[in-house]
This record gives sequence, C-alpha cells and structure tokens, in this order.
Amino acid sequence: MKTFKFIGLAGCLLLTGMVALADDSGPKVTLGTGVEVTSGTYGGDADIEDLYVPLSATLDYGNVAFRVTVPYLSVRAPEGTAITGPGGEPIPGTGDIVTNSGLGDVIGSVTVYDVVRSKRLGVALDLTGSVKLGTADEAKGLGTGETDFTVQADLLKFLDQATLLASVGYRFRGDPAGVDLEDSLLASVGGTYKFSPQVRGGLMFDYRESSISDRDSIREIYGFLSRRVNDEWKLQLFVLAGFTDSSPDWGAGIHVKRIM
Repeated sequence: MKTFKFIGLAGCLLLTGMVALADDSGPKVTLGTGVEVTSGTYGGDADIEDLYVPLSATLDYGNVAFRVTVPYLSVRAPEGTAITGPGGEPIPGTGDIVTNSGLGDVIGSVTVYDVVRSKRLGVALDLTGSVKLGTADEAKGLGTGETDFTVQADLLKFLDQATLLASVGYRFRGDPAGVDLEDSLLASVGGTYKFSPQVRGGLMFDYRESSISDRDSIREIYGFLSRRVNDEWKLQLFVLAGFTDSSPDWGAGIHVKRIM
C-alpha cells in the first residue's frame, strides 16, 4: 500500500513536470562530484566513519530537474554495522573494527520548481519525489538492499540578498530481512545569503525521525559556503554537527559542479 501511494504522488509530480517542459527553450546539464566524511558513535561504543563520494548528473529543463546520483561508499566501523542509506543513521555492530567499501545506493529524483509562485509575496513552492535503489551491498553493511521512496515540499521566501527555506517530507522505507525500519518524517528550516554575485552561504537545521524504533530523532545543523569560479564551475564547502545519539558527531565535505 505504501508503494502504491508513492507511485500516485510521483506520477502527479512527473505529470506536472511534463507540462512545465513545454515552456522552456532548451535543457541544461550539470555534472557533480565531491567527498563527504562523517563520524559518530550513533549510540554504540566505537566511532563509525563514513566516506561518501557521489557522482551526480542533473538535467534542468524548464521548471523541472531530473537528477541521478551514483555514490562510492567506504565505512570503517565495528563488524556487523549496517548503513540504512544516505542521510540515515547506521545500526552499530559489536565486532572488531573493519572497513568495507563499494557501490552505495543509487538515487534518482524529479523536482518541479515554482509549482506555486507569488511575485507579490516573494514566495515559491517546489516539489520533489525521489527513489533510493537498494544497490549497496547488504552483506557488507553498506545498505539495506531495499528501495526507499521520499516526497518533499520546499517553501521559499525571497528577500533582497537572502532566501529563507522551510521543507517538509516523508520517507517510505523498505524493510530488509529481520529488520523492521520505520517510515519517517523529514523537516528542515534555514536560509541562504548572497554575499556577492559569486559567493553564497547558508545555514540549515535538519530534523529526521529515526527509522529505528526507540531511538532518538536525527537533529543536525549544516552550514555551507559556495563560490562560482566562472560560468561553468562551482565549488561548495560544508560542515555539520549533530545533537543526538542517532546523529553524526560531525561531518565535512567539498562538492564540485560543472555546468555544461
């Protein structure tokens, strides 16, 4: 039943996107990569260190963006640790410290911008539907081996130099054998500031319900600084800090994008 509900929502989102495609003069492709590192105990006794290297491609066409991300993942953690997916808390193991690596979970998404927009009020509403494929090796603890679906709405308020953002979403999780993962509410609030035509910064607070019963929700603060090097290249740095046992203690990363 969960899957059927998501397919209906994603179908409406995709149909809205197809309508928006007719109003644009041509597509724009952006390629991206980066390195992200997070570390935390997640309620266990030893640090779990996660290295995430995403390769992404985005096709912007009209008010619609189609995106696919193919990641490499390396996890140093106690044996038996299981990663529940990008942005999800690990389930700590209790064995010796080992390192496992390989293909992570491939993610595809469709975002429709300006589903609702008011120039007078300076606000806009974007909708996103995404699917996480269970491509990571479950035997190595790099993923659940199951497919997750997420729907999300982003409300933006535009000011002179700043943009305020509030998001709410819901993730429908697939359950691996022997584990009952909970569906979860997602929410965030924050904003960005334009320091110059080339430099922007932002600060966000993220909240995610735990997918594991009786565990704390994930609460993180995330800050970033991005610079447009030229018309084709963009560089972004970020840091994050977590505030609960289900959150990473800290994280940092760098992203590079090439606009074709």
